[in-house]
Amino acid sequence: MILLSARELLRQFDTEPVFSGVNFDVRPGERIGLVGPNGTGKSTLLNILAGFDEPDVGHIERHSTCDVAMLEQEANFPDDRTLIDEAKVGLQHLYELQNEALTLADLIAHEHRSIVGSPVPPVSQASVEPASDEQAGRLRYDEKQSERLHKRYDFIQHELQRLDAYHIDHRVDEILHGLGFEKSEYDRPLQTFSGGQKNRVLLARLLLRSPNVMLLDEPTNHLDIAATEWLEDYLARCNEAMIIVSHDRYFLDRVTNRILEMFRGKVTDYPGNFSQYWRLREERTELAKKTHIAQMEEKAKLEDFIRKNIAGQKTVQAQDRMKKLEKLEAAIVDVPREIPRLHLQFGQPTRTGDVVIDANKLTKGFVPGQPLFRDVSVRVNRGDRIGILGPNGAGKTTFLRTLIGELKPDSGQVRFGTNVKLAYYDQNLQGIPYDTDAIEAVRPPDSPEFAPERTRDLLAQFGMRGAIVFQRVGTLSGGEKSRVALARIAALNANLMILDEPTNHLDLWARASLEDALKQFEGTLLFVSHDRYFLDQVASNVIVLDPVVGDPGWKFFEGNYSAFVAFRKAVMADDASGKKGTLTDAKAAKSAASGQQTSGDSMQSGPERRKQKRKFPYRKVEEIETEIALKEEELQSREADLCNPEVLRDGRKAKEAVTAVDQLKADLARLYEHWEEASELN
Repeated sequence: MILLSARELLRQFDTEPVFSGVNFDVRPGERIGLVGPNGTGKSTLLNILAGFDEPDVGHIERHSTCDVAMLEQEANFPDDRTLIDEAKVGLQHLYELQNEALTLADLIAHEHRSIVGSPVPPVSQASVEPASDEQAGRLRYDEKQSERLHKRYDFIQHELQRLDAYHIDHRVDEILHGLGFEKSEYDRPLQTFSGGQKNRVLLARLLLRSPNVMLLDEPTNHLDIAATEWLEDYLARCNEAMIIVSHDRYFLDRVTNRILEMFRGKVTDYPGNFSQYWRLREERTELAKKTHIAQMEEKAKLEDFIRKNIAGQKTVQAQDRMKKLEKLEAAIVDVPREIPRLHLQFGQPTRTGDVVIDANKLTKGFVPGQPLFRDVSVRVNRGDRIGILGPNGAGKTTFLRTLIGELKPDSGQVRFGTNVKLAYYDQNLQGIPYDTDAIEAVRPPDSPEFAPERTRDLLAQFGMRGAIVFQRVGTLSGGEKSRVALARIAALNANLMILDEPTNHLDLWARASLEDALKQFEGTLLFVSHDRYFLDQVASNVIVLDPVVGDPGWKFFEGNYSAFVAFRKAVMADDASGKKGTLTDAKAAKSAASGQQTSGDSMQSGPERRKQKRKFPYRKVEEIETEIALKEEELQSREADLCNPEVLRDGRKAKEAVTAVDQLKADLARLYEHWEEASELN
């Protein structure tokens, strides 16, 4: 069943359309990731699907049972509304269904009592005196009415069961707690919550509503890592279809089973999660390039033969080549347009001493007796890349500002090593002047030798080109301001960079470019990020600010984010099995930090492993290996076809070969995943 269809959509705000010719279907259970560079129209498309906007051309088709709802971005609540009141707004349709079910039950019972209580004529009378036309018509009407009542009642009961309406209180608790709310906050007026908390209320309301098509635009904004992980698990269990716009690659990997890419006005469909899309896109591009080159070479040969022989003795053969050329030209494969990557560089920093930062027993808070962090002692060595993570409100930004001297610690001290040159990236982007143009904002203070041409070259590395570099910073978008701030840090040529959420406002491709640049940076790096993929790629060690790691509420962990997660899950598994486990266990720390385990699941063994839920049906490992071998042979054969001139001359065969190669690669990806599961769980 198709719940929703987009047909030939075009939307235009300026001279060029944002997108055109967009076609796709949404089916039950599909969890679609909508990805693409900033400014390609992802939010515009969601607004059209939700009915908040209209396409200039094309239309949306919805199934009669399709209920579409979109995550709102602006929180406007009545003054007297509490958290629990607003959460239950999402359940209003369930309450209405429950009331209708009760009403229908009363009608059906009343109808039944009327039938049972009506006098029954004697058999002889009934056989001798048939019912009048009026009585027969009333009987038929009653039968039809009764059928409608029962049919509607059965449908409502099915809906109530599908939406788990008989466990409403449990669902409310699960969702609110998962998004970081405590029961003590249920009766608290929403006007007393922060902006980020209000946005989480909007998300809770949508999840409780459970529309069969959910449109989620950046649902992990305002969520810390724990709440994001909970949301991943929740959405992965949902039966509802959804379209998700997100820059969180871990989130897209765990939740989605299909990817739609928007780029330069077009939408391209890919099977699988984000990692599979990233791989398939590269493979498709390489394959298309090879096919295109082979086709162009074949075209050149045909044109050369035609030119030399069209008027000679081989005219018939030349005319035959002309027909083949027409077919080939109709089937020439377009090379996919590559999404541009930034070419970021942070320069060659000067050398510092071996110890860059020495923080000793730092404590800081804003409420007497309630420090955000306590007794933090950290030594940062030259070349370290340290990520800082923890829940919202744990004091991560405060910790950075205390380190650099913007805030005075309540106790403890910070010492910097020799020759340290510091650059600080503020997540609120207050470190760049809003009243100057981008060129002037990037130029380091007191650096007259930093010529405008050099500044423009630096801005170009960060994707800022053309007239935009002369705009006032205050008029730029969030993503553009972020790039200006990063370019300013690059201009400083610091040997110690302290970055607070540097991936905010950056799209997936800009994040990947920033990761590459920071991994090549030869100085020292300290950063806060909620982007777990970014943490994994960049950080060599992490500092965790979170009471769950034990007293005094922080821990320095040797290893990247995945190693920390594996370690944390292993400790939780030990706790669940009755063993005593703490996040300071040296043996577990050494194992996780060494990279022997990269996920919590791989650290389980015995009964815990056998209890894991299968994603694929049971099959013997040997059977899967045999099928993989056959598929790989078929793939090699199909790829060889794409280099065969006879195939390339036939447009239909060339297109079939390209489609077959894509499908075989998708099949192999699923088989590899099935083989891994079977190898682990059989």
